[in-house]
Amino acid sequence: MSSAAKQRGLAPESNHKRVLAVASATATVATLILTVAAAQLPLFDSSPSIVLPPPEDGRFSLRHALASAVLRWDAFHFVPIAKEGYTYENQWAFFPGTPFVIRIVGKLVDAAFSFLGAHPAPGWEGILLGSMISPVLSVLSVLRLYDLSLVHLNSCNAAFLAALLSLLPSSPVTLRLAGYSEPFFTYLSYTGMLFCARRQWLFAACSFMAACTFRSNGIFLAGFILWGMLVEPILNRQKISIWRALHAFLLSALTISPFVYFQYSAFQIFCADADEPAPWCSAFLPSIYTYVQSKYWNGGFMRYWTVAQIPNFVFAAPPLTLLFGFTSYYLRAALLPRLLDSFLGYVPRTARISSPENNQSGRKVDLQVDDAQNRSRSGAPLTLTPFLNPSIAPHAIHALLMSLLLLFASHTQIVLRQAASMPVLYWAAAWLLVEHPAVGRWWVGWSVVWGAVSCVLWAAFLPPA
Repeated sequence: MSSAAKQRGLAPESNHKRVLAVASATATVATLILTVAAAQLPLFDSSPSIVLPPPEDGRFSLRHALASAVLRWDAFHFVPIAKEGYTYENQWAFFPGTPFVIRIVGKLVDAAFSFLGAHPAPGWEGILLGSMISPVLSVLSVLRLYDLSLVHLNSCNAAFLAALLSLLPSSPVTLRLAGYSEPFFTYLSYTGMLFCARRQWLFAACSFMAACTFRSNGIFLAGFILWGMLVEPILNRQKISIWRALHAFLLSALTISPFVYFQYSAFQIFCADADEPAPWCSAFLPSIYTYVQSKYWNGGFMRYWTVAQIPNFVFAAPPLTLLFGFTSYYLRAALLPRLLDSFLGYVPRTARISSPENNQSGRKVDLQVDDAQNRSRSGAPLTLTPFLNPSIAPHAIHALLMSLLLLFASHTQIVLRQAASMPVLYWAAAWLLVEHPAVGRWWVGWSVVWGAVSCVLWAAFLPPA
C-alpha cells in the first residue's frame, strides 16, 4: 500500500477524532453555562451559600461562581478530606484519589488566578477550583472510547457513532464539571481497557490500579486482565502455563492493591492502635468501607428497596434497562454460542444473526466484522455485526455484574454517574440506533432531555445525587 493510500486510510479516524474533540469541548461549555446559570435559582439546600458566601463587595466573581456551582452532594465530603485528611468515620466511604487530585490541581489553578492579579482563593473555594481538570478528562475520555471502540467493533462508523453517543451522558455535570471521581475513573478505566485490548497487561494493571484509588468498584476491573490472560486462551483451546497464570494473578493483585491498602490503613487506625476497637474490627473480613456504607448510607442487599426510593429507581430505569437488555442479548447470541463451540464444537443457528444487510431497519449498514477469532472451529462466521464481536465478552459480563450490584445492593440512581465508565452502555446505544432505530431515537431523545434536566436539578441541589 502506498503512503498516500495509508494516509487516505487514516483520514476517517483523524477526522472523527477532530470532530469528537470539538463536539466534546462544546458540550462541556454548554454544560458549564447551563449549570452556572441554574445555580442562581433558589437552592433546595442552602449549605453551598453558607460555606461559600458571595463576595462582600457584591461584584461578580467567575472563580466564586465556578466553585459554588460544583459544591453539591459528595463535594461536601471530598473538600474536607482534601484539606484535613480523614478525620471522621463516615469519610472513609470516599476513596483518596479525588481529594488528592483536586487539592493539587486547585492549588495550581489558584496560582494561575493569582498570577493574573486575583487574590488567593479562600479555603474551600481554592480546592473546588481543582474540579477544572474534569473538562479536560471528559474530552480525553471520549477520544479514548473511540480508540477502544475501534478495537472491539472493528468499524470506524460504529466507533464514531458510539463515541458521539457518549457526548450525551446521563450525568453530565459529574462527568464534565464537578470534582467527582467519575471523570478520573472513567478515563483510567477506558485507558486500562484499551491496554487490555492491545495485550499490554502491565500498563493495563497500572491504569486499573490508578482507577481503584478513585472508586471501590475499581477492583472489578481486574476481571479484564484475568479474562484476557486466562479465559480467552482457554476459549481458544490454548494451554495455560503456570507462569502465565501466576503473572495474571499478580497483575490482578496490583489492580486491587489500593483498595486493600485503604482498608489496611483504616484497620491500623480504628482497630490496631485504638483503645476501643470499632465494631467492624472483629468481622471475618474487616472492612471499614462496607461498614460505613451500611451504617451511614444504608448500603446492603435490597436495603434500598423501599417505597420512598421509587423515584430514584425511576431515574435509573433507562440506563439500567439498556444495560440489562444489551448484555442479556449479547450473552445469549454471542457468548453462549462461543462457549458451546469451544467446548462442544456445536454452533446453534442463533449465533448467525443480525447481519448488517438484514437488520430490522431494512437498511444496509457498513459495520460488518469478519476476522479470525470471529469464526467457529468449522470456519463459519459466528456473527456479522460488530455489536456481537467476541472481544466484547468481558465488557458485557462486567456491565451485567455492575448493573446487578447497583440495582440490588447500592443507591441505584448512581448508575446515572457510573454508567459512563462502562463502554457497553454506548455500544448498546449504537446497537439500538443501527438495529432498532425507533427505540434508538427514544434513547437519544431521553439522553438530551434528561441531560439538561439533570444539570438544573444538580444546580438547585435536588435529587438524584
